[in-house]
Amino acid sequence: MAAVKLEVIEALRKTARALEEDAPYMWGHMGSCNCGNLAQQVTRRTKAEIHAFAMQGKGDWSEQLNDYCSNTSIPLDLVIFDLISFGFTTDDLKNLERLSDHDILNRIPLEKRHLRHNCKDDVVVYLNEWADMLEEKLLEEITLPRFIKETNYA
Repeated sequence: MAAVKLEVIEALRKTARALEEDAPYMWGHMGSCNCGNLAQQVTRRTKAEIHAFAMQGKGDWSEQLNDYCSNTSIPLDLVIFDLISFGFTTDDLKNLERLSDHDILNRIPLEKRHLRHNCKDDVVVYLNEWADMLEEKLLEEITLPRFIKETNYA
């Protein structure tokens, strides 16, 4: 699972918001699909750059994630490296492309759980639920100090 940190949560929320506000979305386009939109937010690369990098490799995001190697200079591997360094795992990214992480899906009401991986609105639901889940985990990790209330009766 992605790193439980504010930057990751913010990237997920910004990606969802951009999609809600009509960011270009096309599941078959490596720069404007599910992973492509997240990669735009994290790497600040354009959809065209990401797509051009991906076209130098073979397959879709899932296939290129399977072939990922941090020691190559394959352009999409550099984008994937940036996403991993930011706090995501290759499994996170594979699951994002197919909207298939069971921990995230199980949080969505049963009647709304059957998300379509190539539907922008469903991607927004998935991203927001993922961000909510990470935010809850982050809050669980925070321990506030206990203060003793002093009374002053003088």
